[in-house]
This record gives sequence, structure tokens and C-alpha cells, in this order.
Amino acid sequence: MHTLRASKYGLSIKQLPSSIVEVIDALTKAGYNAYIVGGGVRDLMLGLQPKDFDAVTNATPAQVKEVFGRRCRIIGRRFELAHVYVGRDLIEVATFRAPPKKAVTSAQGMILRDNNWGTIEQDFVRRDFSINAMYYQPRKGEILDFCDAIQDVSKKTLRLLGDPALRFEEDPVRMLRTLRFSAKLNFHIAPEILDVFTPEMTQLLRDVSPHRLYDESQKLFTMGHLQRVLPLLIDFGIWKQLFAEVRPKVTTFIELAAKNTDQRIQIGKTINPAFFYAVLLWEKFLERCDEYLKKGIVPAEARAQASLDVLKRQSTRTVIPRFAETFIREVWEMQTRLLNPKPQQIQALAGHARFRAGFDFLLLREKAGDLSTEGMGQWWDAYQTLTNDEKEKAIAQYNRGRAKKRRTATVSDEAETQTEMAPLVVEREGRRSRSPSRQRTESASSTRRVESNPSHAATSDIDHNHPILKRKRVQRDLTQVVFGPTQ
Repeated sequence: MHTLRASKYGLSIKQLPSSIVEVIDALTKAGYNAYIVGGGVRDLMLGLQPKDFDAVTNATPAQVKEVFGRRCRIIGRRFELAHVYVGRDLIEVATFRAPPKKAVTSAQGMILRDNNWGTIEQDFVRRDFSINAMYYQPRKGEILDFCDAIQDVSKKTLRLLGDPALRFEEDPVRMLRTLRFSAKLNFHIAPEILDVFTPEMTQLLRDVSPHRLYDESQKLFTMGHLQRVLPLLIDFGIWKQLFAEVRPKVTTFIELAAKNTDQRIQIGKTINPAFFYAVLLWEKFLERCDEYLKKGIVPAEARAQASLDVLKRQSTRTVIPRFAETFIREVWEMQTRLLNPKPQQIQALAGHARFRAGFDFLLLREKAGDLSTEGMGQWWDAYQTLTNDEKEKAIAQYNRGRAKKRRTATVSDEAETQTEMAPLVVEREGRRSRSPSRQRTESASSTRRVESNPSHAATSDIDHNHPILKRKRVQRDLTQVVFGPTQ
């Protein structure tokens, strides 16, 4: 064990939030040993801003609850922890672990129970990566390093403590953590890990709870380096274990969504992890829609059923919560409404609760080269920057363009129908065809003859040379005709 001076590696108590210092001080005052451990210490050494801080102590969860009272809640059965609430902050407090006296594992070797309390020397061995096994006591200004972790930090090496194959069997989620830390910290993975990190080893993830895998997938999406980790998921065979039917390929659409997500995190904007699930499953959703449409199902019902099918299939790998499923379905449904909105509904759509997510999704599709959007992503983007008067003009112009497009489509359909119609009269072979004007003249004269003499139409012996058809009209002398009432 090496006791290092914290200030030498850039660590100071002034960098810490008051919540974690309060927890450490309260446990120390109660007579227990308490340290900050894990990613918080590692990130401070690397000059990064830690997302949260975890504490570790020799006090059991029950004893931690005695110290903090109603502010403490004990959680977990497989791995019992104490959650301490300090204002709005949540500090996770773990107890030093010892090797289990009697291993409680699954058939594949995954640990099912891990609540054996021990010493700090036993605890560091139970941790997964060396860079997460440094213990920092802020009041003393000391760092306890049991495994030369400080060397791995300086060399930017990701190394597992113990046999990598055994550590993966104990907890297969460590494979996900390996890729996440490698992408986030830009560390290279140690050769002994690469030797056992095979597609066969990733099959162990099938034994992990789909609820836990969903939580781990959220960490991948929200760490700020999603664009870097996606190719790693494919290369190491993790993609197929997380996403049931998604083709293992980073398409332009997925890459743009990942880049957009990382940029939002870097500038401090909030993100909804379910949005990226909507992007990943979009292609499968369209395929499922086409299958239902080919069966003659109306579009609205086809979309609803397709979304249920795709999300149900994905739940076999990662169980998406109900509220997240609703969000994904609403984003997909907004695509149809935003592509062809009725003019009188445009203002209402712009105020819809899911408009922003649906619009972002549509604009990403358009930037990725999806021609089916017909430029509506840019139209909605420009619409949001207009004043109220300009919006009314834009809606009126959109309505005219929509009507023109509808007329053009109608004319095109009629022309296509006339072209495809077969002729009702087939000309006899060798007979000269009549000109259209002559046909119209003869048809009109025949109609007049039939109307003037209905019996002519029924008499087959009368032709155009018959005397009755050659008689002359007699001009009447209208001067002898009396008009109006007579006396």
C-alpha cells in the first residue's frame, strides 16, 4: 500500500461539494473510518468534473442509518448500500466488502449475494478496475493506493484487478463498464482484457437482468462520448446483446443523433435517453409498418401496432420503462403529423408537448439524407423564428403549395389512368381508321337523326339514301300566323 499526498496530484478539499464532506465528517465523528472512493477521485486526478461522489466506510448499512437517521435509506439485496440525502444531493455509502465465505453464484459464475463485511485491504481487491480503487481522505489530505493505480492513471491504461475472465463471470456488466471507461477517459484497454473479451464472453450478458442493462445503456447514452463508444459496442460484440433487432451498423442518422447528444451534454443541456432509443429503433419500426401496410391495415393502426411490436421485442434485452416507451411512440407519431400538417393545425402542433423532440428527430432525418421529409424539417426550423404575422403568411403560403401539389397529383393520376385504359373499340384489320373530327361529325349527325325520328333507330331497312331522309323542308309564311291570344 502507498500513502500519497493528495495535493501532489491536484486534489484539495476545496474541490469537493459540501454534501460529501458532511457525510465523511459525520461518519468520522461517530468513530468510523470513511473515504471517498471510485470515479470521483479518478476524475479529479484527470482534471475532469466528477458527476457524483461515493463514500466507503467500515460501518455497516445499519450503523450508517443510525448516524444519519431518517436521511438514510438502505437499498439492495444482492449488494446492500446506504443512500444518504444531504439537501438535494444523494451520497451512496458502501461498506468494506470481504471475499464471500460461501459463494452464492449462478451457473455461469455471476455473484448473486455480496454482503460480507471486511476491511479496507479486503475491499480494494473486490473492486473492478485499478483506477477506481484509490481511497481519498479529504480531512487528512491522503490517498491510499493498494495496486499502483496511480501508474495506470498516468499511463492511461484500463486494467482489471485479478483474472479478467473471472471478473467478467462474476459480473458481466463489467464488459460494458470497460468500453464506457475506455471511451470516456480515452484509455487503452490492457492486453490481458482483450484476450478474454470475445463474442462468446459477451453471451454472459444474457443472464443479466434487462432492467439493469437498461440502466447501463442509459449511462452509455449520457456520458458525453456516445459517438466514440458506438463503434466499440459493435467491434466487441456488445451491440447484439443490447439491441435485439437493430442492425449492427452506425448509420448516418445514428451518428448525427450521437453527435447531437454529446454536444448537448457538453454545453450543459438536458437530454432524454429515450430519444436515442427512438433513433436506434426507427429503421425497424419502418420495416414493421411496411409489413402491416402490405396486409391492408390502415396507416394509423399499422404505425400503432408496429411501435408496440418493436418495443416489445426490445424489452427482451433492455426493459424500457413505460414512460420512456410512451415518449418513443409519440416521437414516431409526430413524424407523420409534422410531414403533412393541416394548415389549421400548425399552430397547435408547434405548442404540442412532444413538438420539440419530434422536430429534432425530423431535422436529424433530413440532415442524414432522408428524402421522404420533403424539406419539412427546414420549414419547421424557419417557422419557429418568425413573428406572428410572418407565421400567418408562412401558413397561407404552405396552404397554397399544398393545394397546388394536390392538383398536380390529381392531374397526374388522371393522365396515368387514361394512358393505361384499353380502347373500347378494336379496329378491324385492313380497314382505314377515321379521323377524330370525322368520327365526331358522323356521331353527331347520327344522334340528330335518331332524335328526329326514333323509329329510324329501330328500323334496319332505312339507310341514308331513303326518300324520307331526302325530303325538303317547306318554308312557312309567318305573315299569316297570328301570335298571342285570338278573339
